[in-house]
Amino acid sequence: MTSAAFTGVSAFPLTPLRDDALDRDAYAGLVERLARSEVDTITALGSTGCSPYLSRSERAEAARIAVESAGEKPVLVGIGALRASEVRALAADAQEAGAAGLLVPALSYQPLTHDEVFALFETVTAEVSVPVVVYDNPTTTGFAFTDDLLERVAALPHIASIKIPGVPAEPLAARERVRALRRRIPASVSVGISVDPLAAAGFAAGCAVWYSVVGGLFPQAAMAIAEPAGRGDHAAAAAASERLEPLWQLFRAHGSLRVVAALAGELGLTADDPLPRPLRALEGDARRRAVEVAHELGLDEEL
Repeated sequence: MTSAAFTGVSAFPLTPLRDDALDRDAYAGLVERLARSEVDTITALGSTGCSPYLSRSERAEAARIAVESAGEKPVLVGIGALRASEVRALAADAQEAGAAGLLVPALSYQPLTHDEVFALFETVTAEVSVPVVVYDNPTTTGFAFTDDLLERVAALPHIASIKIPGVPAEPLAARERVRALRRRIPASVSVGISVDPLAAAGFAAGCAVWYSVVGGLFPQAAMAIAEPAGRGDHAAAAAASERLEPLWQLFRAHGSLRVVAALAGELGLTADDPLPRPLRALEGDARRRAVEVAHELGLDEEL
């Protein structure tokens, strides 16, 4: 998988649990659905995949299942952990499983310095043989990249893409945000968007790839945004995104992970609540509203 392949939609499936253990059959089923879809790649064990909540052995098994279930669809594997030695071990496991690329966040408990994060990526990229995606998501990881740091990291070997957390809502500002980053990183490194409600805006601003939560459960809905964007029809992409506004509202109110976990359970794709404790899928009125939205938008028709 070359750096040029980091375009389009990369779908992030859940890593479902049942009775606090990896639900192998459900996980394989989720990945097989994505393999049959039009998404470009599958990213296993990202934030939607709850990777930091799983043990090394669980993550190694999940990586193997994802690669085996994806067929010819390339699989990226998240390898984030608090300790650099764990990240290195997870990188080795993912590559042994056949990962086409690695997703690397800068997870922190104690606040990290920029030099510490650079050293992490320097260590990882010196040891791996597959492309690496830089995962910038400060809300989840606790660390925010600056453009100065992204420029330093992007110059390292094997860096193929940078997953930014969003773009400004105003179109001109969004385009300038992406252009400013593009001016500082190699042409071989793609810029990707990762906040689902901003995907259409990100494509219009010049992002090449969408790292998608909704695509992990409803790939057709994601492709309805990405396909017109790929043709340069950004008005149609924006309209497709606007159609999903009721879902985006749920994401903003409850977090995308809890919403997709509840819908996966309601649709019979996973256990009723597939998340690792203490996380919980939506319950009560919020869950009922999620089911209503999925039906109103026809998302349940993807099954």
